[in-house]
Amino acid sequence: MSKNDNIKIITGDPKKAIVKLAIPMMISMLLIMMYNIADSIWVAGLGADALAAIGFITPLFMVLVGLGNGIGAGANSLIARNIGAKNYKQANNSGLHAILLSVIVSVIFTILIEGFMVPILQFMGAGDTIQYAMDYSYIIFGFLFIFVYSGVASAIFRSEGDMKRSTIAIAITAVLNIILDPIFIYILNLGIAGAAWATVISATMSCVIMSYWIWGKKDLYLDLSLKNFDYQTSLMVDTLQVAIPSTLENIVFSALAIIINSMLVLAAGTTAVAVYTASMRIVQLAMIPLIGLGTAVLTVAGVAYGAHNYKNLKTAHSYSIKVGFLISIILGAIMFVFSSPIATIFSYTAASASLSPQIATAISVLSLFVLAIPHGIMSSMMFQGVGKGTYSLLITLLRSLILETVFAYLFCFTFGWGLTGIYAGVVFGCFVGGTIGYVWAKLFIRRFKQIAIRKYAPQEN
Repeated sequence: MSKNDNIKIITGDPKKAIVKLAIPMMISMLLIMMYNIADSIWVAGLGADALAAIGFITPLFMVLVGLGNGIGAGANSLIARNIGAKNYKQANNSGLHAILLSVIVSVIFTILIEGFMVPILQFMGAGDTIQYAMDYSYIIFGFLFIFVYSGVASAIFRSEGDMKRSTIAIAITAVLNIILDPIFIYILNLGIAGAAWATVISATMSCVIMSYWIWGKKDLYLDLSLKNFDYQTSLMVDTLQVAIPSTLENIVFSALAIIINSMLVLAAGTTAVAVYTASMRIVQLAMIPLIGLGTAVLTVAGVAYGAHNYKNLKTAHSYSIKVGFLISIILGAIMFVFSSPIATIFSYTAASASLSPQIATAISVLSLFVLAIPHGIMSSMMFQGVGKGTYSLLITLLRSLILETVFAYLFCFTFGWGLTGIYAGVVFGCFVGGTIGYVWAKLFIRRFKQIAIRKYAPQEN
């Protein structure tokens, strides 16, 4: 598919655009989750403490990935809006500003996270697992730039509808990581540090490949040559208006995970964290189609907003939610029915065999989480696409940090439902918060329609 064909797709029928963009993104996310699950499966062989350590590090790693994804979301939104407005000069400049931001934030956050790693882990209650967590985290966070830049570069490809190469880069990362994990962990006898090195090396390879496509082969629709760089504070601000809220959303998810882990420790000890970590890997796997749809909505909504096309914006939002619920029903049912067989993949050694029944129970309850999230996530991604990152952040704050936390506490400790109460509270809070976000998105689209008709009526047919 040529670069012009990609542009025709994202500026054409929003339903077709969402499908064509979402499917490769789903494959990409599936591959990412496969190597995340591979990490957990291989690390599980080291015992419950090692698996729990991954659970403590995962929230921080989400922040790390969120830095790149946040800047990438800001760049994706800004580039897509400029493409919709047919301002290709600013589209090129926006991509270059995003890469500059990736360098700046990587340096700052590497210093901060590496310097405060021990007190952070102690605050999180890592306890006996802290050495495992430190062995893993110092390596991962020491190479922060690799992960931030990877997220930004991938978003640049997505912003112009080039999902194929974005998917290829991620596929290389995933396959290489899955191959390297057992080699570094067991054959080279590096333990949990081996899992970290496998992740860093595989991510580096994808960065090298994407860089070649951008500056070596030079066949993108965008031209990211340095000659097109014209520093503009307004572009940095515009990108950050989506990037900061998007990154903060990942911090919110991390804060939620820290709070939930603390509740789990209080309710049943660090073993409960290992159980929740394993079960959430499966939930995240089932959420991949929803994330793929949401990422497609971000690009399509950005183009529609830049072109002042309220019909395409409305269609993109509504259609993605319908498809999302259909997929969620199917995947949620599969998780519930096959919860016991799925749980066994995390309990294949004597050190982890006792976790299987508990993981199965957690997966059964959390299968409902997949059904609770489509309308909320599509609304959040629509807001990011139109450059309203703060709105998306507010929805996430309400849904995750407030409602999920409150209901998890109430159901577990006040109602006395124990661990099941924590799982149920997360599900219920997600659904309520998502519903509020959905109503807000509908009201925003209605107002945008009125503005578009009033200001751009001569261009509407």
